[in-house]
Amino acid sequence: MRFKNLTTVIFVAMFLGIVTGYILNISNVGSLVQKIEETEKGIKAIKADSVSYSLLNNHSDNLQSAPSFHDQIVALQKTKTDAEKEKNNTLVFYQTLTTIFLRLIKMIIAPLVLCILIVGIAKLGDLKQVGRIGGKALAWFIFASLISLFLGMLLVNVFHPGKLIHMELPAKGAETGIKASAINAKDFITHIFPENIFDALAKNEILQIVIFAILFGVALAAMGEKGKNLVNALDTASHVMLKITSYVMYVAPFAVFGAMAAAVAVLGIGVLNKFAIYILTFYASLSLLWCILLFFAFLAVGKRVVSLLRHIRQPIILAFSTSSSEAAMPKTIEELNRFGCPENITGFVLPLGYSFNLDGSMMYMTFASISIGHIYGIDLTLQQQISMLLMLMVTSKGIAGVPRASLVVITAMLANFGIPTEGILLFIGIDQILDMGRSATNVVGNAVATVVVSHWEGKLKRNH
Repeated sequence: MRFKNLTTVIFVAMFLGIVTGYILNISNVGSLVQKIEETEKGIKAIKADSVSYSLLNNHSDNLQSAPSFHDQIVALQKTKTDAEKEKNNTLVFYQTLTTIFLRLIKMIIAPLVLCILIVGIAKLGDLKQVGRIGGKALAWFIFASLISLFLGMLLVNVFHPGKLIHMELPAKGAETGIKASAINAKDFITHIFPENIFDALAKNEILQIVIFAILFGVALAAMGEKGKNLVNALDTASHVMLKITSYVMYVAPFAVFGAMAAAVAVLGIGVLNKFAIYILTFYASLSLLWCILLFFAFLAVGKRVVSLLRHIRQPIILAFSTSSSEAAMPKTIEELNRFGCPENITGFVLPLGYSFNLDGSMMYMTFASISIGHIYGIDLTLQQQISMLLMLMVTSKGIAGVPRASLVVITAMLANFGIPTEGILLFIGIDQILDMGRSATNVVGNAVATVVVSHWEGKLKRNH
């Protein structure tokens, strides 16, 4: 397989994954998922009946007063456990393919970012330049974030997709499994600074790695001739990591196949019918965001924006199919360097972007928050929506390292504006479908940010 044909192979793998997932869904997995959902509903219903029985009979311990309820719950829990085990056994092969690829990517990210950024800062040799580039990057991140949040707010008010979803609402007080307090300003600020760089490297804490790399690079530049050997060694190491990236990319088609097969097997095609309007509206909104971002890229590079899209098509496909922006990061760095962005700017701006410039995720936060309000018949005033936008502008920064980060922030927003937090349960089932679009958009947004900052610095090269 020639490397230049890898994009085609990934598309084929994606198609085969969808077909395989559909076959798995109709043959076995779909019925298992349905059985799991039915047993969960059955357990909740029996627990509710046992509570009612206890109240009617004035008992304090419902399981002792009604042992039959307990037996029924145990039986249903066993049925649920058996179904989950069978489902997991069916999908383990496909999930393993994706897991292997993602682990290989994570293996690369930390040393790649560390080496590229240290070398870039050291070669700049001037803390003022670092501050200038960082300032321009943050200015763009704020601008792009505001556009993303505002666009999500605007389009959800134009199309009202939440009002077109007619489903049974989750029970009041239902457990979402998402902690709304998982992100706060104090924790975020203190978390930026690493206690141990080796711990940060082991956990792929990108923002902590960036802080250490900046300090290390500035110190290395200050050493002058004494530091040149180490700079050259780290420069060589960064190119070695990029070479390893090219090897790992050959695993990508298998990862894409596995990810798509597992996702379609669990979700099925039927889920698209229930949420078709919501999903289509969201993806139409993402498409408009792409157009806006690429318009600003066009202002910077003109017709070369077509070449930019050609360079980042593989990272976009990877992020989309695996629902992971992180999976695309090493390849994005490589392709932006090929496009003509200086290695020091790419290595600086792109890692920062993964903490401050997740445009697709940002847009979804206003889109989903307001949509859930519409589902519950709650129409926020313009003032409330603007307040939500500004709050999200602050609280959403640094969410890249938080599991299910978008859902965490959305849950916090719902609580702040009097919208039932259990409403997030309506979208958890289709979150992977939505996350695919968010992840791909995050790649586009960070690529555009890197190109724009390179243009502002007057260092964008024409490598083709």
